[in-house]
Amino acid sequence: MKNFSNADSGFMQEALVLARKGRGLTSPNPMVGAVVVAEGEIVGRGYHPRAGEPHAEIFALREAGDRALNAELFVTLEPCNHQGRTPPCTRAIINAGISRVVIGTSDPNPQVAGRGAACLEQAGIRVESGLLDQECCQLNEFWNKYITTGLPFVTLKSAASLDGRIATHSGNSQWISNEKSRLYVHQLRASHDAILIGIGTLLKDNPRLTARRPGENPRNPYRIVVDSLLRTPLNSQIFGTDGAEKMLLATRRQSEEKLAPYRALVKEILILPTNPLGQIDLGQLMRELGQREITSVLIEGGSEINGSALDSQIIDKICFFYAPILIGGRGSLGMISGEGCETVAQALPVKDITIRHFDSDLCLEGYIEREN
Repeated sequence: MKNFSNADSGFMQEALVLARKGRGLTSPNPMVGAVVVAEGEIVGRGYHPRAGEPHAEIFALREAGDRALNAELFVTLEPCNHQGRTPPCTRAIINAGISRVVIGTSDPNPQVAGRGAACLEQAGIRVESGLLDQECCQLNEFWNKYITTGLPFVTLKSAASLDGRIATHSGNSQWISNEKSRLYVHQLRASHDAILIGIGTLLKDNPRLTARRPGENPRNPYRIVVDSLLRTPLNSQIFGTDGAEKMLLATRRQSEEKLAPYRALVKEILILPTNPLGQIDLGQLMRELGQREITSVLIEGGSEINGSALDSQIIDKICFFYAPILIGGRGSLGMISGEGCETVAQALPVKDITIRHFDSDLCLEGYIEREN
C-alpha cells in the first residue's frame, strides 16, 4: 500500500469533513468531498450538495481557479468518467491541469469501478488510491449497497431497557430513551431516505416521523407504513403537512373501494405479496423501493415489524439504545419477535460494533454478518 504523508492524511480528512455536509441531501448519489492543494496550501474546497448539481471536484476546481494548474486534488471517492446527471469529472480535472489525484476509495458503481482512475492516468496524471479508505468507504455505506445490488441499505433502530424491553406489559413506552438519544434519532431520520413502521406502531403512537433538530431544517424522509389489512386511520399524523409526496403505503391486494380514500393522501400505494403468515413481503418491498431510487431505510417499528425484518434478512445495520432501567414483566414487549432461529448456533452475528454514550443511555451500533 502507498505510504501517504501526514499532510496527505490531513487533506483527505478535510475532504471527508466537506463530504459530510451533504449527509441526507445527495441521494441517490454518494457523498463526496474534495480539496485542491497548491504548494501545501488548500486553494479550493468542494462537496456534492445534491443530485443533479455539480460534483465535489467541480466546486473545488472552480474555487481554485488558475491555481489548480499543476496542483494536487484530494477526493474521497473515485472521480466519475461517464455522463450521468452531470458531465464526467475526469474531463474537468484533466482540463484544469491537475498533476496528482489522491483518491480515498474506489467507486463501486459499475459505470466507474476503476475507469475514472484509469482515465486520469492515461492523461498523464499521477493517481494514488486508498488514503483513509475505510473512512471514505463507510461514509457511503448506503450508496455502496444500493449501487451494487439495487436495494436500499436498511438500519433497524430500537430503544429498550437493559433487560431488552421496549414497552411495559400495559404497552407504555414513552420515553425509554433520553432526550439526547432521541435527538440522535432525528439525525438518523434526516440521513436516511425513508422511515418504515408497521401498523401496530402507527395505531399505538400515531407518530409524525419527521426529522426535527433544533436550529436546523433537515430534509424529511419518505414515510412508509406497512399495513396489510389497511387499518391506517385517515386522520393519522403520519400523513403530515408536506402533502402526499413523502408518504408511501404498503399493503396487499384490496378492493378499490377500500383503497380509494388513501389515494389522495399518499404518493403511492404499493400492492405487495404476503408470506404464509399474511405479512407483507418485506424483501419485495425493498426491491420496489430500490426501483424508486430510495437508497436507505430506517425501521422504527415495534417488535412485530422488527421480527419480520429480521426473518426477511433485509437488515444491514442495527442501532439499539439501552436505557439504565429494568422493566420486567411476562407481558412486556421485547425488541424483536417473529420466527427467529431454532438454535443459538443459527443466530445472526453482529460485527464491527461501536458503543457510544448519550448521557446515561448506551447506543450500540453494528452490522449484520451474513455469508456471501
